[in-house]
Amino acid sequence: MASKIKVDQIEGSAGSSITIPSGQTLTITDGLAASTIGSGTLADARIPNLNASKITAGTIATARLGSGTANNTTFLRGDGTFAAAGGGGKINQVLQVVTNTEIDLNSSSSFVDVTGLSLAITPSASNSKILIMADIAFDLTTNDRGFQVQILRDSTVVFAGGNNKSTYENNSRVAGRNPYFELDAPSSTSSLTYKIQQQNDSGGAVRFNQSGSRSSLILMEVLA
Repeated sequence: MASKIKVDQIEGSAGSSITIPSGQTLTITDGLAASTIGSGTLADARIPNLNASKITAGTIATARLGSGTANNTTFLRGDGTFAAAGGGGKINQVLQVVTNTEIDLNSSSSFVDVTGLSLAITPSASNSKILIMADIAFDLTTNDRGFQVQILRDSTVVFAGGNNKSTYENNSRVAGRNPYFELDAPSSTSSLTYKIQQQNDSGGAVRFNQSGSRSSLILMEVLA
């Protein structure tokens, strides 16, 4: 039968510590309450694995999460370190303007702005690209005439050469609509204004948004 010692306190013969000799163990049957650990250091080997579900309060400092810096351009990997959010091609913002106002334009000497199809965007990074998508509804007042479209970023032409035709069918004009796409690399983080311009062939006017149709301009910032 194992021997048993019953005491209220155990005190070291010298100093304030009691040493368990090497090769011997001290077993506390009911466990040790965390509240009784008021000082000292626990060796890593003595700390069991801790489930994340046990962390229910407080804030974990960034320094405890691994190397790297946490911000909106990084993510935390499974090994506890931060890595850049790479891959590119992500859409950061989408802007749109829509107009259904009928507009008659008859300029054949120069390009003029199409009212309502202008939109400003501010890229979040200088290496972002801007995807431009325009959808234009039009009709012509003269048979077999056409017009050209160009897209400007501020005063710089980023798309040109959109030729359009509309012809009569059974003595009635046939309305049309054309899409335009361009991927622009402005290399800027300043506010940029994109707009649609139009120029007619000589003779005849262009009517946009005939009979309640509508035109639109969409800008998307694509992250590099």
